[in-house]
Amino acid sequence: MQSENKKRRLGIIQSNYIPWKGYFDIINISDEFLIYDHVQYSKNTWRNRNKIKTPTGLQWLTIPVECKGKCDQRIRDIVVSDPKWNVKHWKSLVANYSKSKYFSLYKDIFESLYLDMDENHLSLINYKFILTICDILGIKTRITWDSEYELIEGKNRKLTHLCHQLGTELYLTGPTAKGYLDEELFRNEGITIEYMDYSGYPEYNQLYPPFVHEVSIMDLIFSEGPDATKFMKSF
Repeated sequence: MQSENKKRRLGIIQSNYIPWKGYFDIINISDEFLIYDHVQYSKNTWRNRNKIKTPTGLQWLTIPVECKGKCDQRIRDIVVSDPKWNVKHWKSLVANYSKSKYFSLYKDIFESLYLDMDENHLSLINYKFILTICDILGIKTRITWDSEYELIEGKNRKLTHLCHQLGTELYLTGPTAKGYLDEELFRNEGITIEYMDYSGYPEYNQLYPPFVHEVSIMDLIFSEGPDATKFMKSF
């Protein structure tokens, strides 16, 4: 995808744990990517978990967090409840991906990232993983936090205001945003909404058939190594 008339494109998404390839395509396509973490945390979402492939099927890797009952905390305020989560997740990745073609190439990077993890806040953990994976994929997009900008009231007006602050006329987001975005407001503000198209991804040499696209990008990296970007849409 190329920028429309070279307009500046802004991607805004909540932080996710070891996200799938589509998340990184949005980062790569954007001129700037903003982590949207002042909003309320939602349980059982991609914020603190993702899927990997195993010989017996899909498995969730979930970072346990302190968020019980109604849980009206913001994403940025969510903290980890089990200090050993990182050791458990790394053991799961080793057990299920050590036979992948390129696991040994990235083993030291991810082993250090997991076992030396000293962050307690979920978003900061996610951020470290996102930066590391961007570096592996060669993504150079500037990544910032919503807290660096003025935030006003109103779900949609808050987004258009962020677009204006960052000098963008193109707002890139995932297809599920169609359910809540006020497209007329964006048009009136001179901002074009661009929805990421997640269809048509090619299959790659994935362990443990049948093939599944909706897994952490770790699966693609361990399977295809330096060729991982050939199986994404933004390169």
